[in-house]
Amino acid sequence: MVIRVDAGVARCELFSFKEGLLSRLAHDLHLEVGRFTLEIADDQRSLSASFEPASIRVIAAVVGGHDDHAVLSASDREKIRGNLLDDVLDAKRFPEIRFRSTRIEAAPSGLRIEGDLSLHGVTRRIEAVAVESPGSGPSTRRWACELSLHQPDFGIKPYSAALGALRVQAGVKVRVSTELTVHNLE
Repeated sequence: MVIRVDAGVARCELFSFKEGLLSRLAHDLHLEVGRFTLEIADDQRSLSASFEPASIRVIAAVVGGHDDHAVLSASDREKIRGNLLDDVLDAKRFPEIRFRSTRIEAAPSGLRIEGDLSLHGVTRRIEAVAVESPGSGPSTRRWACELSLHQPDFGIKPYSAALGALRVQAGVKVRVSTELTVHNLE
């Protein structure tokens, strides 16, 4: 049996960070993938995922480690989204991001997951730890997995402007989280 999870019960968040001489004019960003699916084998021995980059939206600017929804206007968010989809991810040419686990094993705080990520026409081996914690109810478990992706490893040139004086760091933080009922996992 396979447990299928989507954006209705899970979140896939992205965090990008500014750098460069003119970085004070830019913003660290909190983004979210709106359409994706995770398929988890009920024995937790395999995991696959599919993400639609065209569904990414800008949630907020991050100021002092917290979302600040007042910093960016709706048109600012759409302009950033357009640059991301067209200039960075080339979402029309690469409409899907895929992950398939090659090994899952127990780790002290949950599961260590190793697998192949196909992004922007390049496939690379990645590794992450999914941390388990109590969920919102007695029969639920919360899972969260966080990792950093280095854009150039996938042939992606991080966004830059003003002759490189304003740019996005090469590392993007990815966080996938979900809450599942215990009886689905046993």
